[in-house]
Amino acid sequence: MANTRAESVAALETRLGHTFKDKALLERALTHASVGEGAPVGIHGPRDNERLEFLGDRVLGLLVAERLSAEFPTADEGQLSSSLHALVDKTACARVGEALGVGPALRLSPGETKTGGRRKAGVIADAVEAILAAVYLDGGLDAARTFFDAAWADELSAPPSRTVTNPKSALQEWAQGKGRPLPTYRVSDRTGSDHAPTFTVEVSVQDVQPLTAQGRSRQEAEKAAATALLKREGVI
Repeated sequence: MANTRAESVAALETRLGHTFKDKALLERALTHASVGEGAPVGIHGPRDNERLEFLGDRVLGLLVAERLSAEFPTADEGQLSSSLHALVDKTACARVGEALGVGPALRLSPGETKTGGRRKAGVIADAVEAILAAVYLDGGLDAARTFFDAAWADELSAPPSRTVTNPKSALQEWAQGKGRPLPTYRVSDRTGSDHAPTFTVEVSVQDVQPLTAQGRSRQEAEKAAATALLKREGVI
């Protein structure tokens, strides 16, 4: 198993398009918090990817804002903000991670592995943000930008969508306009630590296939789910 994971890590590094000078950074980015649960914190801080995830989230926000501003000069602030949220949320990061094949390279506890951690969208999304931070720390902003441009290419291919200030209200109005009951929201999963949780929420509307989305809070996940359903149904 160790050799298989080592091969997966090496293959992932190739797909990232960045050769790490400090291999420990990549290893930390791929290490889930479950690995070190109950272990003492080292002299350089925790050995899992949570701190890198925190940094990666900020780097990602900068790179997305930079790219959107350059590519859509006529878009207003509302359109740009809507697109930024869609590109940095957990659902988008999970899709990027799945395309990169992050799952097999993750370092998980036996328990997390048994519960399907390598396939959990939240775990993969967190690792992607941590990887972006690791590339940034190892090679600087230019290296992070190169990785981002390639890894988020598919996500960036769609232009900014029409702004919806309150997607939950918009979905409610749409459902009522169809003569259907109000949408319902259900938390289907909660992963991550207490200070950095990831919520998965399922939104349901009568006669419409349910849809799930993720966020750093229940409210964020509900908004993401409402937005995604509105887009799927061609409302926005």
